[in-house]
Amino acid sequence: QVQLVESGGGLAQAGDSLRLSCSASGRTLSNYAMGWFRQAPGKDREFVAAISRTGGTYYANSLKGRFTISRDNAKIMVYLQMNSLKPEDTAVYYCAAKSPLGEYSTDTNYAYWGQGTQVTVSS
Repeated sequence: QVQLVESGGGLAQAGDSLRLSCSASGRTLSNYAMGWFRQAPGKDREFVAAISRTGGTYYANSLKGRFTISRDNAKIMVYLQMNSLKPEDTAVYYCAAKSPLGEYSTDTNYAYWGQGTQVTVSS
């Protein structure tokens, strides 16, 4: 079992930056690729970014250049740096630990999920 807890969400204005954090407990985080997903009201959950066990990164095309995922295995943390925020970035953001197989961008390939943290961006 892996327990994930997100933090760092909140209110922001368009153009601001936020950094989300995901802390993990349980099994060693370094055993897992990690991902961030988000879900806006009335919409399906969507892929944001992922990072492999060795640090390779993957992003939703629409978010490349604005969002950066990173991990610190020693601190058992995963981060999502979000810059130049837009109102359409408003969503609940989830951290997830990936199962060994399958694409990074598919949420059904992730075995463990946090409870999410709300990000609200005003114009």
